[in-house]
Amino acid sequence: MELIISNSSSAPIYEQITSQIKGLILTGELTQGEQLPSIRALANSLRVSAITTKRAYADLEAAGFIETVQGKGSFVAGGNAELIREEQLRHVEGYLGQAIDAGRSLGLTDAELTEMFELALEEGAQP
Repeated sequence: MELIISNSSSAPIYEQITSQIKGLILTGELTQGEQLPSIRALANSLRVSAITTKRAYADLEAAGFIETVQGKGSFVAGGNAELIREEQLRHVEGYLGQAIDAGRSLGLTDAELTEMFELALEEGAQP
C-alpha cells in the first residue's frame, strides 16, 4: 500500500491518508479482510505523527471502511459492498453535477445537456 502525502495540499494530512485508503478500498486494491499497516508503521513510513494516522484510521472505522481488532490490527471491513457502491454513486453524481454546472454556465439548455449526455453514452457504449 503506497500513500503519498502532500505538504502543499490544503487538506490535512489525516484526511489525505483517509481519502487515499478509502480510494484503495473503493477500487478493490485493498480487499475485504486485508490487514492494514499498524498505526505506528504507517506513521513511520509516511514520516508523520502516530496521532495523525490514528485519526485517519478512526475516521475510516467510523465510516465503516475498516475494522480494528484489539491486539491484532486494522483490517478492511467485510460486507461493505453496498457502502462502496454508495460512495461510488456519490462520486458519479458529483461529476454529473459539475458537468451540468459547466454546461449551464455556458448557457446550454436542459435539452442540449441531455442530448450531449445521450451522445456521450452512445460513444461510450461502442468498443
